[in-house]
Amino acid sequence: QMLLAVSGGGSVQAGGSLRLSCKAPGLTGKNCGAHWYRQAQGQQREWVSTITSSDEATYGDSVKGRFTISQDKSTDTVYLQMDSLKPEDTALYTCKSIQACSYLFVEARGTRVTVSS
Repeated sequence: QMLLAVSGGGSVQAGGSLRLSCKAPGLTGKNCGAHWYRQAQGQQREWVSTITSSDEATYGDSVKGRFTISQDKSTDTVYLQMDSLKPEDTALYTCKSIQACSYLFVEARGTRVTVSS
């Protein structure tokens, strides 16, 4: 199994932007795709966004219109562009492959995003 390498977190002020990356060989291949999740301290994990191998993208209501998921098939990287960040976006963000190809990957430790007001 391959480890999903997640990076790109950090600290920003409200209104700022960050781009997260999730990379692993085969992640953007046929019949695969990825989810982004986040978990704020003391909260349950929340689904953020999903992209499929055919570039279909879906978003949770709390991030719709502010976050954009995309993928680069040449580098097997899935991105989460986060704009207009709010303090409530503060969380540990993790990447997970979709169910169809989950046997290929191991979910790695996420990346922390902190948004200050």
